[in-house]
Amino acid sequence: MARDRSHPPSAACLSESMRDLGYSLETAIADLIDNSISAGADTIDIICDVSGEHPVMVTLDNGRGMTEDELLDAMRHGTGNPRQHRSPQDLGRFGLGLKTASFSQCRSLTVVSTRDGTVCGAEWNLDRIDAADDWILSILDDADIHGLPYVERLGARGTAVIWRELDRLMEDEAGDRRDEIVNEKLEAVGRHLSLVFHRFLSGEIRGHARISLTVNGRPITAFDPFCRKNPATQVLPEEIVRIGEAEVRLQPYVLPHHSRLSASEYDYYQDRSDFISNQGGYVYRNGRLMAWGDWFRLVPKGEATKLARVQIDFPNSLDEAWTIDIKKSRARPPHGVRERLRQIINRITARSVTVHRGRGQKLFQESQAPFWERYADLGGIRFAINEQHPLIASLGTRLSSEDADLLRVLLDSIAASLPVEMIYSDYSTHPREINQRAVDESQTLERLKSLRKVLYGDGPGDPNAFLQIVRSTHLFDGQIELAEKFISETFA
Repeated sequence: MARDRSHPPSAACLSESMRDLGYSLETAIADLIDNSISAGADTIDIICDVSGEHPVMVTLDNGRGMTEDELLDAMRHGTGNPRQHRSPQDLGRFGLGLKTASFSQCRSLTVVSTRDGTVCGAEWNLDRIDAADDWILSILDDADIHGLPYVERLGARGTAVIWRELDRLMEDEAGDRRDEIVNEKLEAVGRHLSLVFHRFLSGEIRGHARISLTVNGRPITAFDPFCRKNPATQVLPEEIVRIGEAEVRLQPYVLPHHSRLSASEYDYYQDRSDFISNQGGYVYRNGRLMAWGDWFRLVPKGEATKLARVQIDFPNSLDEAWTIDIKKSRARPPHGVRERLRQIINRITARSVTVHRGRGQKLFQESQAPFWERYADLGGIRFAINEQHPLIASLGTRLSSEDADLLRVLLDSIAASLPVEMIYSDYSTHPREINQRAVDESQTLERLKSLRKVLYGDGPGDPNAFLQIVRSTHLFDGQIELAEKFISETFA
């Protein structure tokens, strides 16, 4: 007959293993902010102080705070059963985030909380756990608490999470570059938080006050991945999928062409590589962004869908159906959601392609005689130089028959050798860095004089036609005012 035996894991081994669940600094801090928001906080301050001998990182909030019993419960590994019903405003699940997120970055975790003027504190220290091979939690007295950094900033209620012995933050910093590298990491933290909590930062979550979030005193502003304030963003009809008694809402968007993005929108996407890597579903659980930039293997990422985004909202009652992981960084949609998303992708792909194709078509239609022409025939799509362009036609009239034939061969060769792959690669990754314009005013004026001479010689010429030709060459994009001034002075 089988015998029962209590067989707990080694505290020393398990605590060290839990440090490597895959948290980054930004995802670890985001887990702490989840707790603050769940506690009703509307002001959260993150302080990273590496100026002294003992660097420290502190997260302060003005949430409801905890009693000592509640604090001890929060410090226990596995505080809550993930299958238990939770408040719709609860951003946690496993009761592990505070500990696993903290231990991924530091060896000493201290939590101080105050409610109605009563202060309590407790501390986990991995070195102490390792030495005793037991879960030894230190309960702090008033003297211990008052000696801690930044706890004096707590008000009548709230919580401070203090990380010390920051071995992961400091591990690859050396010498004079330490502050620089820490600042780079904090910059990444700010960008991550501005996206993950953008709906809380903008105050659009029903039942939650708008939150104020700072990193070392610098306010974090919301970044909307759907560019909803941009009038060029297309908002498609919302879809609702019901799973049991719960609803999953899918809101598709098609972002504007990069030329219609604001500077901050464009820079943000450049910081995250490009549009292609950020397309896909944006999965929100109770308003908090969990995962993004993924089509869940329904379609591959590519140019056709690069501007497509789908906001997917689900409640925490569907956590198990979405297979949420401990870090809250992975989510797999249930079958019903995947099938509806597949249908949405087909619709928004056509819209995404239209934005690019429409923009390209507009460039060809901007002038009555474009330099390049696009042909869509049985051989596919090809681009050719327009031999009817006034500049080319004028040159042709000055050449002998033999030279005119040579010109046509030259133009055909230029069109055939168009480096499509190189242009595609550069334009898709760094569109705003491509610049074909003249570099200075003197060069522009010389080109305008040469163009006038080629077209009209010493004759009077037509100023309106000349301006149209100037626009068609795209040599003077961004300098049209200078061209107009030149025309008014030389065609008078």
